[in-house]
Amino acid sequence: MQLVPQIWTNWRTKKTDGLPGSMMFLWAACGPPFGVYAIVQNFNLPIQIQPQIFIALCLISWTQILVYHSKWPTWKACLLGLAVAAVFAGIEAALIITIKPIYSRGNGLPILIVGIVAAILLAVGLLPPYAELWKRRGRVVGINWIFLTMDWFGAFFSLMALVAQDTFDVLGGVLYIICCLLEIGIFASHIIWRIRTRKIREEAAAQGRTFDDIALEHDAQEIPFKFAERKSRRSEPPSGDDEASHRAEGDGAGCDGAGLDGPKASSDHEPGPTAVDR
Repeated sequence: MQLVPQIWTNWRTKKTDGLPGSMMFLWAACGPPFGVYAIVQNFNLPIQIQPQIFIALCLISWTQILVYHSKWPTWKACLLGLAVAAVFAGIEAALIITIKPIYSRGNGLPILIVGIVAAILLAVGLLPPYAELWKRRGRVVGINWIFLTMDWFGAFFSLMALVAQDTFDVLGGVLYIICCLLEIGIFASHIIWRIRTRKIREEAAAQGRTFDDIALEHDAQEIPFKFAERKSRRSEPPSGDDEASHRAEGDGAGCDGAGLDGPKASSDHEPGPTAVDR
């Protein structure tokens, strides 16, 4: 149920920027093999039900990302979410029917493979947030901290439960260790970002503004700002022959990406140093 705070945040803000859709889809995709793993081995009922709830919540969050970030029509995103849920249910049912008789005959290899696939999908689902961290220079945006904290504690206490058992489940232990480390990395990245931008945020707050206001101001004035989001290559200024031809057109502002810092900018239009530049 750790996904409920994230779903609530998505709905309340109507924004999912920084929350990767691939993360939610991969987590939903790991649900069927986890369900097969629990049902075939006849774990207690709550553990058998948990993967089904997890799939549903992940797909709800994924549908929200389609609506709020990708701007899909709500009906279209909901239909796709229901269709994916039906496909996952069919896959899980087929695997249970196929693997359960094999497991009953004492062959545990197929269920072990299913468990490994589930573990890999769950761990790989935590990699897309790192692409968002790189894009925003370490800043975490769009991820609910209550959700992330609950998820980390869930992995940590599950790991401690394995340690307390008579026999240590290596597969589960590796999975929980990877999840804990990747989520610690997300926490650490944002803490480092806050430390690096502390003075900028304090000066912005003193002026009644936010960090995002400062970033937008620099972007509007084409002033380089090292803490702004990294741009993709498609959004970068042209280079080579295109840049030379653009210069030949006599653009007075210059085309090297420095904006008003170009050689043709007049001194009376040159902005003075701001608190952020210092």
